[in-house]
Amino acid sequence: MPDPTLPSVQLANAITSQLDQLRRLLALAPPHEAAHILASALDYDTGILGKVTEFMDTGSRFAKIHSEHGVLPPEVWLALGRAAHELNSVGVDLHEHTDTIKQVAKPSAPSSSPAMPPAASAMVIRRRR
Repeated sequence: MPDPTLPSVQLANAITSQLDQLRRLLALAPPHEAAHILASALDYDTGILGKVTEFMDTGSRFAKIHSEHGVLPPEVWLALGRAAHELNSVGVDLHEHTDTIKQVAKPSAPSSSPAMPPAASAMVIRRRR
């Protein structure tokens, strides 16, 4: 169990708490604000997703070194490496949609014509086996 008095563990706990707070704000935000939150989080260079991916990559390198020295089982290194790779893949997939999300975040000028209701679209769900 991690030592809760270590500054690094306290930082991890604070970040976790802030992410939970951001999740609650996202759930309650109006569409343009929610889009701002998502666009910021999905920015691969400065956003949450990119930083978490970098964090997992660093964790994978840590686990590699320690598995080579027999401290950790190789499965830990492989799992962290797989997680970093999967997060990177998700980031690449989402990157193509960030411009669309940013468009929703822009304030729209009031229109004199009635707004068209959003058109329904089929949702595509990917399943990996």
